[in-house]
Amino acid sequence: MKHSRRGFLIASGAGLAGAVLGAAPPAGAATWETVVNGTFASYATLEAAWNYRYPWGSDHNGSARMYASATDHNHVFLESAGVLAIRAARINWDEGTSSADPHLPIRYHSGAVHAKQQVLVTDQFPNWEVKGEFQAPAARGAWPAFWLTGATSWPPESDILEFKGDARNWFNTFKNASGAWSNTVVGVSSPGSWHGYRAWITKVNASDVDIHYYLDGNWVGQHRGANFVNKPMWIIINLQMEGASGSPGPTADTLYRARNLYVGRTRA
Repeated sequence: MKHSRRGFLIASGAGLAGAVLGAAPPAGAATWETVVNGTFASYATLEAAWNYRYPWGSDHNGSARMYASATDHNHVFLESAGVLAIRAARINWDEGTSSADPHLPIRYHSGAVHAKQQVLVTDQFPNWEVKGEFQAPAARGAWPAFWLTGATSWPPESDILEFKGDARNWFNTFKNASGAWSNTVVGVSSPGSWHGYRAWITKVNASDVDIHYYLDGNWVGQHRGANFVNKPMWIIINLQMEGASGSPGPTADTLYRARNLYVGRTRA
């Protein structure tokens, strides 16, 4: 979600079988403990585990401004028990420009949530799993994401779900050993249906991690994340608009749904 991507790998559904057979999941025999599980059963459970908007406020790098709170469920709401929905709506008045680079005009109101629990890879917690099921909008101008980003510095960043105006999901890691992005871009059949997106993060040395990315339980790529160790990361679900997903965006409301969020870790 931070910047444009370069040097990516395109993977197709037909080409995943060999990759799955060759993937050895890290730390398969380790004992896992649950950090976040479910959390969308009610507003009480949502608000116990998640905060509204971005950790830094209402604006980021698109043309949507986030509006949500415990008393404002116009854009972040529970559509049914266990299903979180985020709604982006076009506005027809001048609300100025985003406070975040590249300072686009605000043309939408939308929503975001971030988990109170952060991901922190350490000697004590060397392996993490972050996953969920999503119905993601893939129309031009829609920019949904499920991602990790540095809480005290940027980088690190890991994008587990990111659609940018078409039916391809971008699994992204910043930064790699070369100081650049690693990208695995996978076509998704019917992104608006429920699909599972997952990252398995494992410590490989004093400073770096390997991140294994999965779509619907199938391994699709592995990235080396440089200098991720001992760097706390926020977990964010948001529906940004336009920006990297193209313009003009939709005039009708855009919906993004999430369920079955899970975060786990191993304890050394």
